[in-house]
Amino acid sequence: METETSRKSSVTNLLQAVRRESGKSFNQIAEETGLTNVYVAQLLKRQAQLKPETAPKLRAALPELPDELIHEMMRPPIRSYDPNLIQEPTVYRLNEAVMHFGESIKEIINEEFGDGIMSAIDFYCSVDKVKGVDGKDRVVITFDGKYLPYSEQKSEHMVSRLQQQ
Repeated sequence: METETSRKSSVTNLLQAVRRESGKSFNQIAEETGLTNVYVAQLLKRQAQLKPETAPKLRAALPELPDELIHEMMRPPIRSYDPNLIQEPTVYRLNEAVMHFGESIKEIINEEFGDGIMSAIDFYCSVDKVKGVDGKDRVVITFDGKYLPYSEQKSEHMVSRLQQQ
């Protein structure tokens, strides 16, 4: 019996093969669909759910995508990752950068917005290539997350919830 993890792996391998055979980059598909390049990659890695209104755009960008894969992509995904992924040098360095700058980023978020967090829900991410002041290629990663303020836990809220039950 196939596990959900092995099913996901099989589907993502098929999705990646369709993209490779199309000859299109994540950026090209993103441009054709109106999505970010990272979101396109997330869809093809089954880390994001394909929405019904986006399916025709993806189908137009990747016409060889079979109906069964489109339907699979519309199911809620298993958002998991291989724990060994941290060993991949780019992922390791990205994690290192976030950990190195994380405390300062948190302080600035709190200073600018108050006590709260940047949410991973309604989160946008993109990767861009720019020329640096030295003329060399640079990577720009944009994280665009909704701010969620910390909620004070008042007893009236619990009383109200209990009364509703």
